[in-house]
Amino acid sequence: MSRRGRGAESGEAKVVEVLAASTRGPLKPKEIARAAGVATSEYRRFKRLLTGLERAGKIYRVKGHRYALSGRLELSPGIVSLTRAGDAFVRPDAGGGDLFVPAKNLATAMDGDHVVTRIESRPRGRSPVARVIKVLDRARETIVGTFHGSRRFDYVVPMDRRLSKDVLVPSDAGGDATDGDVVVVRLDSYGEGRVGPVGTVVKVLGSLSDPGVDVLAVAHGFGLSSDFPPSVMAAAQEAAELGMGQVTDEWVDRTEMLVFTIDPADAKDHDDALSVTEIAEGRFEVGVHIADVSHFVPEGGELDIEALARGTSVYLVDRTIPMLPEALSAYVCSLKGGVERLAVSVFIELDPSGQVHGRRYERTRVRCSDGLSYEQVQAVLDGEGSVSPAVDQAIRTLDDLARGVRALREQRGALDLEIGEAQVVLDERGHPVDIRRRERLESHRLIEDFMVLANEVVAGDMEARDIAALYRVHEPPSRERADELRDLLGRIGHRLPKRKSLEPRDLQHLLLAVRGRHEAALVSTVVLRSLAKARYDDKNLGHFGLASSAYLHFTSPIRRYPDLVVHREVVRSLVGREPPRVWEPGELASIAQRASAREQAAAEAERASVALKKVEFMERHLGDEFEGKISGVAAFGFFVTLERYFVDGLVHVNSLRDDFYRLQEQTYALVGERGRRTYRLGDRVRVQVARVDKEARHVDFLLVRTLANAD
Repeated sequence: MSRRGRGAESGEAKVVEVLAASTRGPLKPKEIARAAGVATSEYRRFKRLLTGLERAGKIYRVKGHRYALSGRLELSPGIVSLTRAGDAFVRPDAGGGDLFVPAKNLATAMDGDHVVTRIESRPRGRSPVARVIKVLDRARETIVGTFHGSRRFDYVVPMDRRLSKDVLVPSDAGGDATDGDVVVVRLDSYGEGRVGPVGTVVKVLGSLSDPGVDVLAVAHGFGLSSDFPPSVMAAAQEAAELGMGQVTDEWVDRTEMLVFTIDPADAKDHDDALSVTEIAEGRFEVGVHIADVSHFVPEGGELDIEALARGTSVYLVDRTIPMLPEALSAYVCSLKGGVERLAVSVFIELDPSGQVHGRRYERTRVRCSDGLSYEQVQAVLDGEGSVSPAVDQAIRTLDDLARGVRALREQRGALDLEIGEAQVVLDERGHPVDIRRRERLESHRLIEDFMVLANEVVAGDMEARDIAALYRVHEPPSRERADELRDLLGRIGHRLPKRKSLEPRDLQHLLLAVRGRHEAALVSTVVLRSLAKARYDDKNLGHFGLASSAYLHFTSPIRRYPDLVVHREVVRSLVGREPPRVWEPGELASIAQRASAREQAAAEAERASVALKKVEFMERHLGDEFEGKISGVAAFGFFVTLERYFVDGLVHVNSLRDDFYRLQEQTYALVGERGRRTYRLGDRVRVQVARVDKEARHVDFLLVRTLANAD
């Protein structure tokens, strides 16, 4: 049991127990405290616990200041995901299937909001229907859209088409905006009923045709900004100037050790570096050195508050929006080559089979050799390049050890879903000139293997020593999703073991069995859809995809806030010998929930910025024909991913004039009613680019013909 602290976790369990056992319905705080045996001296702390549980959506306050378990009231907290039709799905915090919320039941909730819903009906074979009854946390305070002026009033049309209501702008709140400008509008009111939201223009981004404005609009649409408040910039400058001057012998001098980073060639924020030393025959000590951001970002200070609010750095198609100001992220914290930097290092003792025999932790001073790119390291591994004799040998040794680490993880059943990723090449004005499949090199795997290993080692030590942590959790597929997956796979000739719950190796064996075959795309897609999304949690729930009993994020504190939280505890209790921190009730759970939400927003923004440039690129190819594979099937048509450019587009069912096609959900296929022609995942087709919509970031294709599938 982790120290959130111990009292907080046991107190939460006691509250749940009391409310679950109540036969009188919702209870007042004093009634809960009395039943839970809370001492009078602890009552104020107990009230804070109730507030934290309410904010997390685990309990709900009804009239008369009484509390009940959310589940007892058919209430479910979760995150809103709007559709373009104006309806929404809510992903419950507790996992399980999504809830459907019709537009009329949304109240003032918007996309990404953390809400409490009440389940109103459970239609057979469909998602439960729910109503939003409370907004716990707003995902956005601003909206990006196109400004329009009129004689009576001004208004902003949101660029995100899922936001169906225009924002009214009072005549004195439009600032310098002119008709047609892309603007950021602050929401002063979220509206109610027929009354739409009201806002104030706080920033004019410019015309959508201006270079960079399109991506800037995407960033602001997700509440992302490269600008830091002046107080945060001042704090960063002060930390950068004073930080290295405050170094004591607490940091062990490892500047003579051969340490190097491996990153993309254009990287500026170097979080991690590696070293390797042979300590005995067949035994090696791999050093995973991570930037000591916790030294420069004190808890509770201006920098920490801003980092928590941002949650993560965001890597858009043409720019990076950092979690920390550049003075820290690109300079004094970054493990740059040739200069002394501070690190938190975990030294892991390994044998060639990848077995861990020990570990130790240090705060260190390191001096990395010149930063290496993935391509440089790959050239060394291929025997086609050299850095220096010492570095070349270290790279080869690390690669051998990484293969052992990887093999052990695969033996456990870890999944390797190789989902392709697009790389958009831009010219100096930000226009796309090419789209390629991002290459995954052996050097990428080398880094991934040691970062995953370090994260597992730290998580295991946190768990073993009862230290509170933000865990990276990935839960197994629900019973319902597992049954659906078995049914679908059975229809295409593949079986999964019949157990109460799936194990990672069940899916691993399946993916290996279909690798390189025609149905590989179909199987990979349905497996991926059956899996839950990884998230952060204050409880260790394991990581299904990695087949790991304990996992967290430790290796990227420059760009992820959860890693910074973990670093502080590593420094406190694994490097040092201080007792673990005791957290306020619900505090760590709240950080986990916020970090998960910010991560999701960042991922969506990154995908949206790439999609924007893909659509711009395809605009030049209107009328051209390309070959591709069906990558998604829905009632309204099927999606095709082009083989040459890795762009997705829709073949709408209305454009298939030869028959009337219906979705066969069990097999993810569109089937013609008369001719029984079938379009399924993985089928190869030739399509023509028919239409592009830059605002919606959408491409329409016309089917030219089907192609033979090659195994």
